[in-house]
Amino acid sequence: MSLFEYAPAPESRSIVDIKSSYGLFIDGKFVDPKDGSTFKTINPASEETLAEVSEAGNGDVDAAVAAARKAYTKVWGPMPGSERAKYLFRIARIIAERSRELAVLESLDNGKPIKESRDADIPLVSSFFFYYAGWADKLPYAGMGPDPKPLGVAGQVIPWNFPLLMLAWKIAPALACGNTVVLKPAETTPLSALLFAEICQQAELPPGVVNIVTGAGQTGSALVSHPDVDKIAFTGSTAVGRDIAKSVAGTKKKVTLELGGKAANIVFDDAAIDQAVEGIVNGIFFNQGHVCCAGSRLLVAESIQDEVLDKLKRRMSTLRLGDPLDKNTDIGAINSSQQLAKIKELAAVGQAEGARQWSVSCDIPDNGFWFAPTIFTDVSQSHRIAREEIFGPVLSVLSFRTPEEAIAKANNTPYGLSAGVWTEKGSRMLWAATALKAGVVWANTFNKFDPTSPFGGLKESGYGREGGRHGLEAYLNV
Repeated sequence: MSLFEYAPAPESRSIVDIKSSYGLFIDGKFVDPKDGSTFKTINPASEETLAEVSEAGNGDVDAAVAAARKAYTKVWGPMPGSERAKYLFRIARIIAERSRELAVLESLDNGKPIKESRDADIPLVSSFFFYYAGWADKLPYAGMGPDPKPLGVAGQVIPWNFPLLMLAWKIAPALACGNTVVLKPAETTPLSALLFAEICQQAELPPGVVNIVTGAGQTGSALVSHPDVDKIAFTGSTAVGRDIAKSVAGTKKKVTLELGGKAANIVFDDAAIDQAVEGIVNGIFFNQGHVCCAGSRLLVAESIQDEVLDKLKRRMSTLRLGDPLDKNTDIGAINSSQQLAKIKELAAVGQAEGARQWSVSCDIPDNGFWFAPTIFTDVSQSHRIAREEIFGPVLSVLSFRTPEEAIAKANNTPYGLSAGVWTEKGSRMLWAATALKAGVVWANTFNKFDPTSPFGGLKESGYGREGGRHGLEAYLNV
């Protein structure tokens, strides 16, 4: 029991104006869907309806792609990179100016704590546009050939865990390279993408350069399979990624896929344990574990396992679960009832298979979708909770005796998106980073992102890179 309680510190909802209904953003303006269908987006922390959102049908996707093609051919493609850069810089500045508004909207629609959307997501969104604005007139010097050309129309499908950040990862490099975009946000988190559409209008971006079509899987499928789309960029589950790869096989479409993960966070016996515990907490409980590169498998040296677990449980007991708009909240709401059901199912499987569950004792709100931060010990590599992506605040703990065993266990997964290594020895760090089969390896830290650094996976975690100079290649004809 703590000696004191934090007073409520809610962020004001009045900073953002949520409309009762939203149309599709096609050719620079909001329009009603041709088939008239709509769906509701809700606040996962309270289950209240936030807005009614249009669902794009095949005809709407056709119109969006046609608008993007026209803008690419007549305006954006021929435009000098120095001029494209001005629009990107303008968008980046507007995002920074409206950051508080965007952060509140993201937390309302997604359920993540306001301090994460305010201090992590939105600053990164702005910095991605700033970064790629700088590349727009320097493409001949990016190492992709002396005169790299854009691909044309990019169809982009993004997930619900980082709605606006994933939008920035996709749209910023595409526009910098001279492509136009049709983007479909996740059906549970469309609102920040629709506010971004308003930002495009405010920045006076030429009509058709960015188009936003909201909807569910059928809308995404229509976009991916559209014959006039030159490039597909998808972030989401490995299962859907496989379907996309099959559907574009044999076509001329260029594809990048950023898919699932089951990252190992390795703590060697010489690690700074207090620092490692903070990294473990950040690795799995950041954004409620709704992170494809989350450190969901903790591999800890057997000689320090008890000490690490004791300190980890003590640290977890200080985490505050509750209202995402409260600035003191560490753990927000699970994004949807479907995702909560999946987390509960896999947690039950973990117990049934013999793993030992320990969850933080905390008050669960009556409304909304919630899951207390949880760790499983006595986990074996054959357990489903050690193999399958839970995508929630659930950590599986395994031990190892030798460094070689740690690497073997870490690599024993069909995924290969990320990994973390905690050690005081630089030589061990470099050895482990080389031996780990992961696209990103963090050293004595976790979940650190930067627009200058490429991100992407190996094996069933996808292919292609986003971010950095490498992220330009996905949108250039090289």
